[in-house]
Amino acid sequence: MNKLHNLISRLEKHHKKKIDLSLDRTYSLLNSLGNPHEKLQNVINVVGTNSKASMAYSLKAILNEAGYKCNLYTSPHLQSYTERFIFNDKEISEDDLIKLLNDTEEALDDNEATVFEILTCAFYKYAENYKDNINIIESGLFFRMDPSSVFKKNICTLLGVCHSDHYQWLENKSIDGVIYEKTSKLLNSNIFVNKQINEEIRVKIEKALKNNLSNKYFFGKEFNISKSENNFIHYQDDLGEIILPEPNILGDHQLYNISTSIAASRKMFNVKDEHIKKGIVNIELKGRLQELHSGKLKNILGNNRLILDGGHNESASISISNWIKQQNQDVHLICGMMKDKEHKEFIKRFKDAVKSITLIDIPNQEGSIPKKEFKEKLNDINMTINLSPSIEDAIKLNSKHQNSICLFAGSLYMVGEVLNLN
Repeated sequence: MNKLHNLISRLEKHHKKKIDLSLDRTYSLLNSLGNPHEKLQNVINVVGTNSKASMAYSLKAILNEAGYKCNLYTSPHLQSYTERFIFNDKEISEDDLIKLLNDTEEALDDNEATVFEILTCAFYKYAENYKDNINIIESGLFFRMDPSSVFKKNICTLLGVCHSDHYQWLENKSIDGVIYEKTSKLLNSNIFVNKQINEEIRVKIEKALKNNLSNKYFFGKEFNISKSENNFIHYQDDLGEIILPEPNILGDHQLYNISTSIAASRKMFNVKDEHIKKGIVNIELKGRLQELHSGKLKNILGNNRLILDGGHNESASISISNWIKQQNQDVHLICGMMKDKEHKEFIKRFKDAVKSITLIDIPNQEGSIPKKEFKEKLNDINMTINLSPSIEDAIKLNSKHQNSICLFAGSLYMVGEVLNLN
């Protein structure tokens, strides 16, 4: 693992900024690599502020059940960079990734590129080995100037939850600016739009897509999903209704994400109802209301549940707090976040939902907000907020509770550290 980390550290020196919204460097590197993106067939773009990974992994699970092979590109990773690179339904080996990145760096030569641009171009190059597979590609920051927007055609786009986040990168620091960045460059093909936080945002998206010539499918209009009192899950679109089993990922908000993937799979692929039913109980998704049933940290908690969610913005906190309110157990939140997030907006959603909040520093992350500074930003939130020196100490602090839930939320980087420690 040190070999891969050392390589990534070297790649970081190819550009002075971690994020630099421009496509010139991406196109230059792709050209040096032989323009692999132009050789890939069956591209699916996955765009949005939230729900991207859930939609991507849900779609992959359904398509796999129907016999389709997939390549999948996601970010960030939780424990290893290899998680970002799925080819022919398997995670790349560390040795193969090191060779791939070395080859990509050689093609880069003395030119500049951010690490994310290098990683993305490397994915496209390796995907040439499986170019006839379905290529499910999650966008990074926004979409308009993201390396995932270089394709000239695709099968479809899954557009997830659009909400306030990353305003510091926008000239128009509003939800309108976010929607513009995510929708203005979407290809003319087929667009499946997930359920939004409110109707106002859905309408804004509909207006933004007015001149896009795609077939458009909106949650609540062209497809829907609902859960009845007897816990039956009903999916419906113009192709008919399906009664679904309970998915293997927690949270009612995941039903909306899954329904968007179901809609795309039914419209664009030869997928039968049985493939959908089997697929949604076999979704491999880490760090989104993921429950750990064993391990070092779980053992410390005893009969309490240990659940992780990497959500780090306001719309994620709304979904997580809604899930908390449906539980029959007390929930104790442990939170660490990066400096560039909306800390107060995230935490305030948990005010009446959790029994306690413990703040920690995220280990091994220079960009995380120190817990004391974090607490100062929450001064006017009328809650008792604890500070803990480490993940392990926070777990021990919460182990005194009985039959409760210990929930880590606020950062995918923190979730990765918890998984490593467990």
